[in-house]
Amino acid sequence: MQAVEKWGMLEVGAPGRTEGNPFTDYTCTATFKGKNETVTVDGFYDGEGIYKARFMPSFEGEYTYELSGTFGETVTGAFTVTPPSEGNHGPMRVANQYHFAYEDATPYYSVGTTCYAWAHQPEEVHQKTLKELDKGYFNKIRFCVFPKHYIHNFRDPMTFPYEGTPMDNSGLSEETFSYEMDVSGNHWDFTRFNPEHFRRIERCIMELQERGIEADIIVMHPYDRWGFKSMTAQQDDLYWKYVIARFAAYRNVWWSLANEYDLMFVKKLEDWERYAKIICEKDPYNHLRGIHNCMAFYDHSRPWITHASLQRQDLYRHVEYTDEYRTRWGKPIVWDEISYEGNIDMGWGNISGQELTRRFWEAGMRGGYAGHGETFVDEENDILWWSHGGELHGESPARIKFLHGILCETPGCGLKRGQGSFDETVGVPEDVAALFTTGYEIHYYGFGRPSFRDFMKPEGKWKAEIIDTWEMTITDAGVHSGKFRIPLPGKEYMAVRLRQVD
Repeated sequence: MQAVEKWGMLEVGAPGRTEGNPFTDYTCTATFKGKNETVTVDGFYDGEGIYKARFMPSFEGEYTYELSGTFGETVTGAFTVTPPSEGNHGPMRVANQYHFAYEDATPYYSVGTTCYAWAHQPEEVHQKTLKELDKGYFNKIRFCVFPKHYIHNFRDPMTFPYEGTPMDNSGLSEETFSYEMDVSGNHWDFTRFNPEHFRRIERCIMELQERGIEADIIVMHPYDRWGFKSMTAQQDDLYWKYVIARFAAYRNVWWSLANEYDLMFVKKLEDWERYAKIICEKDPYNHLRGIHNCMAFYDHSRPWITHASLQRQDLYRHVEYTDEYRTRWGKPIVWDEISYEGNIDMGWGNISGQELTRRFWEAGMRGGYAGHGETFVDEENDILWWSHGGELHGESPARIKFLHGILCETPGCGLKRGQGSFDETVGVPEDVAALFTTGYEIHYYGFGRPSFRDFMKPEGKWKAEIIDTWEMTITDAGVHSGKFRIPLPGKEYMAVRLRQVD
């Protein structure tokens, strides 16, 4: 009998009809039954005469399945669901309203990065990306299903999502980029998917899962010369259903409806709401759902949105609004784009590692989460992490990893902004029980440079630690009570952590 672990993925398949168009002419569904759940999912055509369906079990025990439809003969079977293996904590959920935890209640503190076209690169670049991810800097990565056409990214992808031929891109340069490119040179059959393209995405999802990294999948985006952003509503819906049928059973999937949805001028509000309705109806596992802006925020109060995926709107203030947006939408705040560490000729891609690290800390102390990106000029190969992956060159990744270690020591589940002076950001536990049973505070000074800080703690004894967020050091500053002073080095990016010890 087949076996799959809890929150693993079981795939069942069978040969079926190939005449006509197997992607549209036949139905294929599967029902999986166990003692505690019955789940019905859409199957999909995977090419070469094979139809498949996938399932992620939420309980241990004995299950049966039935794969049926007009595609061919009904197939039945049975399988056993075993306990989850080490490191398998299940799919991601919203926890404590503003934060995240895995299905097994293990807290999750998002430190994400962006590699938009990572899945579409040659094998050499792909392997370099995995090597960097193995260093443990990030636990979430944003990347696109569709290939990307934008500055520093004019090469064709390794595969395309549809059968057909692309336009001739010879002679394209940065000067030829336009949001409204003439795409008449493309010849696609939008009713026939290229399964190999989607297998590339699945390979990425699994490689990330093996490393404990969440796959924040960008399903649509505006950076396109092939016509994928301007498909008809019927073509869009077919695409959405195919994507969900293929990817939903992977536990580490997040759905990002779009990157910079407001630059997809041919799409209207009703389109985005229709896509969301398809996800809610077709994804039985209730994966996290968001939609990312360029300028105009989506209405993140919409009930289908699980967390606010944000790009900064202002050049100078952005993560500083985390408190306000938490209050406005009552959901986790994830700053997926707050400019990138780099030196390209774009204001969104040339901040320092110090500044990106500061933004991560500001977001974290205010009860939100930030995302990394890197855009250093590469004169020889034009390979930039933000789009292709490859190798990292910046100073912020190690500091982000250091911050993640500190966030993981939070009592309860997540931080929120606490009371403090006007020139500091104080993070305290979100969890009420943790807040009142265990004193815990992080006082962050950002670009301030105090030479000391005075504290007043009339009750209990408090262990003080000086955190140098740039040098990545934690220095014991003794145990104190009442009124006490902590000497500081008078440099930027310092913090003081206080923990009640009695």
